[in-house]
Amino acid sequence: MDQSKTIKLYQDMLLLRRFEEETGRLYMEGDIRGFCHLYIGEEAIAVGSISCLSEKDYIITHYRDHGHALARGINPKNIMSELMGKSDGTSAGKGGSMHIFDVSKRFMGGHAIVGGQLPIACGLGFASKYQEENSIVLCFLGDGAVNEGEFHESMNLASLWKLPILFCLENNLYGMGTHVNKTRSSGKDIYKIADSYKIPSMQIDGMDVLEVQKATQQSIEKIRSGEGPVFLEAMCYRFRGHSMADPSSYRKSQEVVEWQKNDPIIKLEKFLSNQKIIDQQKILKIKESVDSEIFDCIEFAKNSPDPKIESLLENVYQNE
Repeated sequence: MDQSKTIKLYQDMLLLRRFEEETGRLYMEGDIRGFCHLYIGEEAIAVGSISCLSEKDYIITHYRDHGHALARGINPKNIMSELMGKSDGTSAGKGGSMHIFDVSKRFMGGHAIVGGQLPIACGLGFASKYQEENSIVLCFLGDGAVNEGEFHESMNLASLWKLPILFCLENNLYGMGTHVNKTRSSGKDIYKIADSYKIPSMQIDGMDVLEVQKATQQSIEKIRSGEGPVFLEAMCYRFRGHSMADPSSYRKSQEVVEWQKNDPIIKLEKFLSNQKIIDQQKILKIKESVDSEIFDCIEFAKNSPDPKIESLLENVYQNE
């Protein structure tokens, strides 16, 4: 184990957590508006999987996309600016929370339509294979997307053409306010559906960043060797509601408390401490550094100019 890289996993997860906590606060204060879905509790999946990618690999995801964007290394200042609708945002303030993009990082966006990113992932995978780039596509999806037609079409196409795609299902047990057991007969074993498409699959602990990283590395090796797509189901839990508009009254508070005992950040912190990789003084310095970075990105976003009114007519289709 590379100790410095393991410490980096901890620092990255902490950045995601603090960014999302402040996002929630800023939303309640009115600085961020519109739809907003927080990633609190699921940090191990984004950080663990994206840490295995090369710069030439693609990422495409759903609308709970802040964590993925941060894990890819997109500047937090530009992400926060996008959330506030400012011109320095990743989509010039026009996309908001659900549409974080950065082509320079091959981050091909958060997508608001459930399952809408899956066919695009197939297109990216086909392009990579056709152009012999040896790039893979990491496609995140939620458990709710499995009920969409695009999911089955994309899985079938990816299997037939042996596309270089790693499908990463973040199963946080709830599709909005409905438990997964009430929406799917497969319940907590959604990964087995990949068998129908002859795609190798496995279920992993999405609250353990080291397990996520290991499973991702193994999957990428298969994909790069030309064996076609792989499907991972990462079991996880969102500590906050579906969105900022969700009071989360459908979940018992005790359920949330029990899952919080498995907090991925605390778990890794204890591991690092027990293995004598890091001490409390180093942990404190990391937390102070992350807090400083979050403060700077908030100040940057608040001081970023609003988009000019003329920009409404830019990058849009129109009939002559």
